[in-house]
Amino acid sequence: MIKVAGNKFNKVDRSDPRYKALLATHERLAKKDPTIWGSEAQAEASIRLNWIDLPESSRDLLPALDALHAKHRDKRTIILCGMGGSSLGPEVIAASFKKSIFILDSTDPNYVNHALDCDLSSALVVVSSKSGSTIETASQRALFQSRFAQAGLTPQNHMVIVTDPGSPLDVQSRAEGFSVINADPNVGGRFSVLSAFGLVPAALIGVDVSILLDNASDTKAAFLNDATAVVDIAYLLAYCAGQYLSFTDEGSGMPGMSDWVEQLVAESTGKNQVGRLPVVIETHGLSKDVFSIAYTGNADLVVEADLASQFIIWEWVTALVGAALKIDPFNQPNVTEAKEQTSSLLKQWAGVLPSFSADNVDASIEIFGAGNDLVDALKTFLTTVPPGGYVAIMAYLDRKDDAKIADIRALLSEKIGKPVTFGWGPRFLHSTGQFHKGGQQNGAFLQITGTPSHDIDIPGQIFGFRTLVTAQALGDGNALATRKYPLLRLNLTNRSAGIDQLLEAVQKL
Repeated sequence: MIKVAGNKFNKVDRSDPRYKALLATHERLAKKDPTIWGSEAQAEASIRLNWIDLPESSRDLLPALDALHAKHRDKRTIILCGMGGSSLGPEVIAASFKKSIFILDSTDPNYVNHALDCDLSSALVVVSSKSGSTIETASQRALFQSRFAQAGLTPQNHMVIVTDPGSPLDVQSRAEGFSVINADPNVGGRFSVLSAFGLVPAALIGVDVSILLDNASDTKAAFLNDATAVVDIAYLLAYCAGQYLSFTDEGSGMPGMSDWVEQLVAESTGKNQVGRLPVVIETHGLSKDVFSIAYTGNADLVVEADLASQFIIWEWVTALVGAALKIDPFNQPNVTEAKEQTSSLLKQWAGVLPSFSADNVDASIEIFGAGNDLVDALKTFLTTVPPGGYVAIMAYLDRKDDAKIADIRALLSEKIGKPVTFGWGPRFLHSTGQFHKGGQQNGAFLQITGTPSHDIDIPGQIFGFRTLVTAQALGDGNALATRKYPLLRLNLTNRSAGIDQLLEAVQKL
């Protein structure tokens, strides 16, 4: 079930009127009251609360999931094409149960190539998109459909679609004879892990999803009977923590749990400049400036529970924190900004990626910003971090072959003594990207791009993945620049050498 403890637990004041208000909100949430978050949020909330029922309602999917698993039991490679809520949940489920799945949540051609490097005759591709129009997923779907056909395989035998009923992807896929599993349309993407978006991939890799649902249902019943645990957590996050919340998976047996929570909390609360920004850290660590959270061990807040229970706990807590912060946890008003800027660049470039002139070049790194060399550019950039602010590192690279770049987060945080987040582009655009623009306006943004070793065409488009990922990076950069946020872009002309060079430069700061 749930065990809640931690070094800051003595800060919970159950006599505080705000605590009592949270308790009342909890009771209203149990009744799916869409008025909790105010009149402006009511319309959105009224069609976004079915996540509350998923531990029970998703049982209706079990026969279809069993049939799907049986049909594809000969498939040895499972590839999931999805972004944000469509991929983060399945990724932590697979890692926690030690199952194999390739998560394709990138448009970097180097990373996309890893997904293609398999025996297509024994591969199954799950295409997951709530809206059915996500550009990354649409491009990946077109690529695999084409590659299966080129290999003399019937794409319909190697692809499964998960989407909302009536979406463009739903309509087109059914017309073309693909297997389609519909998700509940009254569940938002980041709250959808216990819906078809999380359960279809889980079932296909051999996870017993009925156990997930049983655990989540039992835990929900427990906190509906006694709300103390979830209200205590919400109180700490809303009233005792500040802007920053550090999360670590260390020792939990749930690798990737913090990445899933990061999207849930950042995208749900990062609005009206009052949000909570998760900082995913590698190991347990305490800081007087950052409220620390873990799932085992020592932290300001420790929430111990099984994986599915963690899902429903954090969804519930996030909804309560949204009410406390007086924001709508179900919308994402600023996510479209980067998408619109990306579309504008793709249209402007008309399929031809332009060349870009760096302000300076230092060995394997092109510097787009102030600074005569790399160390100078980093030092100059870091002087622009606002007081009490944070640095967001956004790496549009290959998170398999370029994984070493993630070391920069801890190195830089230790050097500057400020919160530093790390996100793989473009997947963070479906996660912390909302917070960057809608949360507290005290971020400084370090973009790391890399020249791909090759390009991959996108069937049906006049541009390839190299052009797409570049447009996404520069498009988000333009969205940040319109807000006058500090921004430095470093382009690695040689990725391996550039990563080593960048890590060495950070150590010299």
